[in-house]
Amino acid sequence: MTQSVRNDSDRDQRQDQSFRTLMGDVRPISRARNRADPGRASKGPSDAQLARRESAAAEPGGRDFLSDDFVDLVPPFDPLEYRRDGIQHGVVDRLRHGGYAVQAQLHLLRRPLEECRRTLPSFIQDAYAHDLRSVLVIHGRGQSIDSPPNVLRSYLAKWLVQFPEVQAFVSASQADGGLGATWVMLRKSDRARANNRERQQKRRG
Repeated sequence: MTQSVRNDSDRDQRQDQSFRTLMGDVRPISRARNRADPGRASKGPSDAQLARRESAAAEPGGRDFLSDDFVDLVPPFDPLEYRRDGIQHGVVDRLRHGGYAVQAQLHLLRRPLEECRRTLPSFIQDAYAHDLRSVLVIHGRGQSIDSPPNVLRSYLAKWLVQFPEVQAFVSASQADGGLGATWVMLRKSDRARANNRERQQKRRG
């Protein structure tokens, strides 16, 4: 009985050694690949990031859309869709199917992420200032979740909700670019609402 136990122990030790030899330098994965990290090495923001944030805050209407350096990645075949409270589903459906005229387009395809971050605020704010309601952002879509176009698409979904001017956004139909483009609905400006009230009052006499 004692000899049998010793033989079993020796066999287990040999198996453990063989397993470690086969595994070699294999290491367990430390985190899931469903979050994008543009390269920050430490947990705190860098001096350059802090300077950009202070500069954005000092500018009129300035906003820092990368307050943290991570974004939850959207699966490449999942459409984007968002609407604020009070916006009807019918508006989003009409937007999705190209039921509103393209009043302006922003092309972000193959642009660096930082350039897109700088370009988007001025585009949204200029469109709102000119009383535009429906605009199209073209960004592309990659085949894998961590491809550059899909990372940009994921950041776009994160950034757009931070604009008070944005009422809704949704991935476009195939005719307008499919998952590689996003329709954005902007709210009416105070000037546009005042003009509408004035026109309605004139009709009523």
